[in-house]
Amino acid sequence: MNRIFLDVHALQTVPPSNLNRDDTGAPKTAVYGGVPRARVSSQAWKRATRTYFDDERLLDPSELGVRTKKVVELLAKRITALDESIADDTALALADETVRATGLRTEVPKRKADAAKESGETPAPEAKYLVFLSSRQLDGLARLAVDGAADITSYLKEKANKEKAKEIADSRHSVDIALFGRMVADAADFNVDAAVQVAHAISVHRVENESDYYTAVDDENTEVETGAGMIGTVDFNSATLYRYAALSVHKLADNLGQGLRDDEPRTDPVRRAVEAFVHSFVASLPTGKINTFGHHTLPDAVVVKLRTTRPISFVAAFEEPVRGDQGGHVREASDRLAAYVPDIERAYGDQDSTLSWVLRVGPNTLKLADLGTESDTLGGLVTAVGRAVAERLETPA
Repeated sequence: MNRIFLDVHALQTVPPSNLNRDDTGAPKTAVYGGVPRARVSSQAWKRATRTYFDDERLLDPSELGVRTKKVVELLAKRITALDESIADDTALALADETVRATGLRTEVPKRKADAAKESGETPAPEAKYLVFLSSRQLDGLARLAVDGAADITSYLKEKANKEKAKEIADSRHSVDIALFGRMVADAADFNVDAAVQVAHAISVHRVENESDYYTAVDDENTEVETGAGMIGTVDFNSATLYRYAALSVHKLADNLGQGLRDDEPRTDPVRRAVEAFVHSFVASLPTGKINTFGHHTLPDAVVVKLRTTRPISFVAAFEEPVRGDQGGHVREASDRLAAYVPDIERAYGDQDSTLSWVLRVGPNTLKLADLGTESDTLGGLVTAVGRAVAERLETPA
């Protein structure tokens, strides 16, 4: 299969906010180009991207997975849904044995064991780590458990059945597993290499965190009761962020395999996954302290590149921090990108086979229009990218 890489770049301005906190509650930062920058971790934006799939119904629920320690309880519910004659306690036992057969480790947490002593209920085991499974994988494991319900221990001791449990858990991956990967330290066979890499978003300019001192009034105070009912502080900053993600389309195709539907060309699930990722990555937003700051913004500019060479981040355009001499940061950041991108692609010979698209808002981003085919809407951009990816996948290597 052809090597195909999709780069997504975005400039996004956020007002006073605290999208992603460190251990002290302050917005995360990083030093780049010798000055402090605002930073939003890759984990925070990957989480926002993944939840956006479901929140905005970009993909069918059957194409998504769930990441949880409570995989035994989740599987037990599917077992009883398949066979209502199986009691809840029995379903938990079946689910636990089946999960263990895949190579995952489970245990009853101490808090649950202690609570069970008082209630007399059977505590549900949990995985010792977060487990990422697709809806289809859970359904397959549930069917396997029901098939061996008469004597699940003996059933799963048979080599063929144990291998089948492992095969079910490691095939027909959901789109989010295929994109973001799956890692279990003590079950290497269970791992799925991620097809997408997301950079930590950083501000294109110098940023210093600020602190807001706030008070809250007790509504029941009388006139003689002065003072606040509560006082506190919250740290924040504001920034124009450079965001970047690199998607290995050929790796995504390998992870998806034949896809979740049997009656469609192999390129279709890959195209849906790519379109959903581009849409979700661009439009999603980490929600840290969002009730406090209401930082609901969208990118001022998006540049998408489809390559056959290797991913290229354009963050070096901002190694020298934008100064904001023009009354803001978006225009200068856009001008920097417009000048830097052609230079680096010319220097490294990455122009001839590269397709480019631009989605931009307002006059401050005007110079970016020369970087690719302009799209008027996010939907138009997503469709154009998806169509190009499908064509590249169908082209002989």
